[in-house]
Amino acid sequence: MRPVALCTEPKFILDSGAIFRPIALAKALKIKVLGGPEIDVRLGPENKGIADSILSALPIESEAHRWGDEIYFETPVEAKGDVAKEDVEIGDVAYWPEGRAICIFFGMTPISRGDKPKAYSPVYVFGRTSVDPEILRKIPEGARLKVNAV
Repeated sequence: MRPVALCTEPKFILDSGAIFRPIALAKALKIKVLGGPEIDVRLGPENKGIADSILSALPIESEAHRWGDEIYFETPVEAKGDVAKEDVEIGDVAYWPEGRAICIFFGMTPISRGDKPKAYSPVYVFGRTSVDPEILRKIPEGARLKVNAV
């Protein structure tokens, strides 16, 4: 493996020619819905330990579940973050420890009050997506997902 010169971020070219970026430097996730859209997730400063735990478990393959205008899917991750909350924002991406799942909030859930989504139980928000909620609403229950770092 040799370092690549004049890079904006550290990366290495492996003997095979593949490019390797250390996971800890990832700033985003890409969730690919097989046969559907890609969901870009910007990692935020909140609950960095959760983001690191998810990054170290990648790639993750799972199945989408729906709960109102929330998509969630199981992960192999078991972690606790710093700041848990139930009231979230549209576009928030969070880890739900009770279900060991990643949740994407894009509208109201069955227990929402007012104009903000509410999680089933406390979640750790670790990122955001700006994907149009109408696109996310088209993702069916049971859709296959693959998560990677970007």
